[in-house]
Amino acid sequence: MQTPLDKIGRVPFGLAELATLYPHISDIKEKARRLEMTGRIIRLKQGLYVRSQADMEKPLATYLVANHLNGPSYVSMLTALRYYGLTPEGVYMIQSMTIHSSCEYQTPIGRFTYRHVTPEYMRLGITMQKSEDIAFLMATKEKALCDLIAATPHLSLRYLKDMRTYLEEDIRFDMDELDNFNIDLLREIAAVSTKPVAIRTLIKWLGHE
Repeated sequence: MQTPLDKIGRVPFGLAELATLYPHISDIKEKARRLEMTGRIIRLKQGLYVRSQADMEKPLATYLVANHLNGPSYVSMLTALRYYGLTPEGVYMIQSMTIHSSCEYQTPIGRFTYRHVTPEYMRLGITMQKSEDIAFLMATKEKALCDLIAATPHLSLRYLKDMRTYLEEDIRFDMDELDNFNIDLLREIAAVSTKPVAIRTLIKWLGHE
């Protein structure tokens, strides 16, 4: 039997959306608490929820959750590279970049981490990805790699041999895909990155500098 919650689907929602589903309920916070206690919804943080996986045929849209949990933000680094099939490295959290302070959320549906970037850096290399009925913001493959390089502590990629070792051995990157990289985008990213030397080394590795 269909319930009001079925109208929400797989997207995260707040108390305002819940109130539209139960217009006859005067205390929507209490309604949310009861739905949470009975396992119908899951609270991710104060005022943000998703439906229980048990009530849905499709899996939770964790990338979209990442966008909502701390926004504006976009999914990136190893999470995005794994999504694109560019590295076999295991990812046990959803990694994102945000203009807010770096932070982490441990939720009932998983761990979400966010790294701070500047607004001018944030605007580059973001794409809208779609998975069936869900759309979410994710870094392009170029931006995801640059984000990973910039966010990795003590990583200095000044020389081509260091770049080769990092790509082939450290993250086991699909080297064939580098031929399809957008060089103009890499140059834009290098101009505002916290690790411009490393990004320029990548550009040089690709034979464009």
